[in-house]
Amino acid sequence: MEIMMKDQQKTLFRMHFEPGDLIKLPNILCYIRIILVPVFCWLYLNAGTPHDFAMAAVVVIVSGLTDFLDGQIARRCNMITDLGKVLDPIADKLMQLAMLVCATVRVHYMAVLVGVLVIKEIVTAVVGAVVIKTCRKRLNGAKWYGKVCTFVLYVIMIAFILLPDIPSNIRTILFALCLISLAVSFIMYIRIYAIMIADTKKRGDAEFKVY
Repeated sequence: MEIMMKDQQKTLFRMHFEPGDLIKLPNILCYIRIILVPVFCWLYLNAGTPHDFAMAAVVVIVSGLTDFLDGQIARRCNMITDLGKVLDPIADKLMQLAMLVCATVRVHYMAVLVGVLVIKEIVTAVVGAVVIKTCRKRLNGAKWYGKVCTFVLYVIMIAFILLPDIPSNIRTILFALCLISLAVSFIMYIRIYAIMIADTKKRGDAEFKVY
């Protein structure tokens, strides 16, 4: 029985990789999103005209569209891979962090959002790793609240990028919405990890589960 449980755990948490995964379309789209990160940084930090800011915003929009497309293609064409599950959040977080960090040069208090995002990602990553190791449970990809947070962040950052001289009252509202979406997503992820821990204490370690 113990050997069977160990085999189940290895199957549940082992990353499966095949060379062909490298060239599957959803993963190629992830590569493109990662490449777009330095492209955006260069365009935005060197922008001086409305056209320059528009080009930086286009890069963000393209990144967001490829994020949507790679998920749709992976699910509809049965191209979901463990490599993609790793690349997708990395590409997301790199672009999010790039947008926020670059915006600190033009948007007041943006460093606060950078701090919140960094804390959120570090804490959830550490807690997630601990839950996997001690509770034998893990998340099955991003949750809806994480996706909503990402959408809100992209929309608001595109507004900041396109309109560097946006009125201060509107900027404050958008900043608050972005902060709230990050905080709510953070709380919800901590909540589901707490549920995993509670389930483990209630049911014991026999059940391996993906949430």
